[in-house]
Amino acid sequence: MREEPDGFRDYVAARQEHLLGLARLLVGDWQRAEDLVQTALARVWPHWARVSASGDPHPYVRRVLVNTSRTAGRRRWRNEQPHAVVPESAAPAEDTDLRVTLERLLPTLPPRQRLVVVLRYYEDLPEAAVADLLGCSIGTVKSQTSKALSRLRTNRLVRELVGRGTDE
Repeated sequence: MREEPDGFRDYVAARQEHLLGLARLLVGDWQRAEDLVQTALARVWPHWARVSASGDPHPYVRRVLVNTSRTAGRRRWRNEQPHAVVPESAAPAEDTDLRVTLERLLPTLPPRQRLVVVLRYYEDLPEAAVADLLGCSIGTVKSQTSKALSRLRTNRLVRELVGRGTDE
């Protein structure tokens, strides 16, 4: 068995919660997110000495995580059946806020749109960084972001919460 590379355990301890949060937004549930993070870290581990020597290893780990989620998305479970229309709740709880609602709706977006929204607004990456990470043009990032946000705005609860925020 190979010896653990220097700093790997510290990096995982410091970034695990963030990576799990990012992964959950990418794949839609905690169990798949945990699997995704574990797979991504297992792919990074053999190269840790080189990755950590560059200074901040997080951009590289994030890239592996995103690429792993894209690959996993192509191999969807056979028993998963996408739904054309996601039913809205009839009576949302009073304490439901926009963030919780948006996180619940993220899995309804197509994979590429979900990726750009998560990377732009959760990871707070500029359009150029998202384009580089996904291997596409800045224009594609802009159009996918626009389509995703338009799709999210069609949800009645999102419209109500956004409208309530502008009244205050």
